[in-house]
Amino acid sequence: MNKYMSYMHDNADESPLYLFDRAFAEKTGIDITAAPHSKEAAYWSPTCFGDDLFSVLGEHRPDCRWMIMGPKRSGSTFHKDPNATSAWNAVLTGSKYWLMFPAGPDIEPPPGVIVSDDQSEITSPLSIAEYMLTFHELARQTPGCKEGICYAGEVLHVPSGWFHLVLNLEDSLALTQNFVPRKKFPDVLGFLRDQRGEVSGFKEDVCDRAYELFVERLQEQHPDLLEEGHAELEKKGKKSRSKWEQLTKGDEKEPVGGFSFGFGGDDDDADIP
Repeated sequence: MNKYMSYMHDNADESPLYLFDRAFAEKTGIDITAAPHSKEAAYWSPTCFGDDLFSVLGEHRPDCRWMIMGPKRSGSTFHKDPNATSAWNAVLTGSKYWLMFPAGPDIEPPPGVIVSDDQSEITSPLSIAEYMLTFHELARQTPGCKEGICYAGEVLHVPSGWFHLVLNLEDSLALTQNFVPRKKFPDVLGFLRDQRGEVSGFKEDVCDRAYELFVERLQEQHPDLLEEGHAELEKKGKKSRSKWEQLTKGDEKEPVGGFSFGFGGDDDDADIP
């Protein structure tokens, strides 16, 4: 840590090293299980974010909390949080600039960001500095763009599926935690079921069966919610199939071998918390 602190103060890198520590609680011995507002609690999740449904997994939940430290100019290029989770980020010291874009099936990724057809790979080919010089102005003019600065003592909510870029404006220390709110629970359930190759953060012996374990624990503790989640997934599946049929169905009046192509309408707005 002393070496990193020295690096923070003396480096002249364009993209300085950004330090993430997922085991900070164990290393420092702080109590993260005590009741909120109790004398024993080192900190607690802001109550405004509601329940965290990954808590049903107990010791099998994926990595979810990090202490983040970085010097001025360090940060994270565009990414989405893992496993379709939401997150909150509390700035302890310093300040951070955030550039964010909402999620949605019909919303394009941020300018300069490349996403594979199956959504499994996200590539931001430029460093943060290069991005700010090349695409920042265009990004700010893009519909849906959100930007702002968080200072010490402020907490930012990162909704599930949102692209976000973070830049430290000065030496900064922050605490961040991923969670599964009830509103976004179906998205997480579907991600664990349908995108198993992208599931991350679980212990090796759990990763391949994360969906099954999550369903098992929810069935024990929140059976009604699990039923609602599966119903929502089925609803989304039918909607996707309907769109595909609209795109591929031919004109019945055309002779055999004819081909028609049409775009189906979409009256649903993006679900932005």
